[in-house]
Amino acid sequence: MKVTEHLQNATSTLFSFEILPPVKGKSIQSIYEGIDPLMEFNPPFINVTYHREEYVFKERGNGLLEKITIRKRPGTVGICSAIMNKYKVDTVPHIICGGFSKEDTENALMDLNFLGIDNVLLLRGDAVKTEAHFRPHTDGHAHASDLIQQVVQLNHGQYLDEEMENPTPTDFCIGVAGYPEKHVEAPNLATDLKYLKQKVDLGAQYIITQMFFDNKKFCDFVTACREAGITVPIIPGLKPLTTRNQLTVLPRFFNIDLPEDLVNAVDACKTPQDVKQVGIEWTIQQCKELVNFGVPCLHFYTMSKSEATAAVARAIF
Repeated sequence: MKVTEHLQNATSTLFSFEILPPVKGKSIQSIYEGIDPLMEFNPPFINVTYHREEYVFKERGNGLLEKITIRKRPGTVGICSAIMNKYKVDTVPHIICGGFSKEDTENALMDLNFLGIDNVLLLRGDAVKTEAHFRPHTDGHAHASDLIQQVVQLNHGQYLDEEMENPTPTDFCIGVAGYPEKHVEAPNLATDLKYLKQKVDLGAQYIITQMFFDNKKFCDFVTACREAGITVPIIPGLKPLTTRNQLTVLPRFFNIDLPEDLVNAVDACKTPQDVKQVGIEWTIQQCKELVNFGVPCLHFYTMSKSEATAAVARAIF
């Protein structure tokens, strides 16, 4: 089933979550260990992120440096298939622009289509660590909007090989990201919303937001989206804060603000367990308010660690 169908058929707020592929060398069991404790909450779909290749430079005997591509995490296609096979639940693979040519993208989408995976979350993706700014593949896409257009064309049976006879259309349900506190590269929220509206006009069918810890920012974001003519479902992205160092890590990596009350509560904690409990209780309160606000689904960024998310879900579902 498509994400939009799950949302339309729901009689109450849904629960979903996102996992990271394991680091290279880990087994599929490491994925299952992060998913098993969350299956009691009946997620209709599970998101699987994609992590593009990174580069290292190794010095050779002649003193020259050689650029070597490494992949620290496996791709999403096999992981999504394994999850669907084991848990009989839909999966949402993340498809990104970075590191992919248009042909690479088409091949990945064909593999997903053959496996019966009909949901995708389309993202530009981040720059690799060795680059100051995002650089697309020379024959790839520079923006998520370009990626959306390619998927929409496939949904209409338009492949890169224009000489194909009677190609079978795909039927992907397209999700995109939204940023309640604006994307870091957007000059302001109004500009960010303009581009989000463009993605919806091109074919995006639902939005999942970046994590946030201040519900007012999410509610204001939804209001602004509706005023801009964005009518598709908007799913809030949530993450229970679990460690003290996340007070600095989360704002730096995800370009978000943490509420003063939350920061003060964490600063007052005596032990790591106290910090985790503060984070869980904060997210529980967020969830209660968001359910009352009428969100269709609560989506959790687990980072493949289920304990805190499970504690929140037990209090809500």
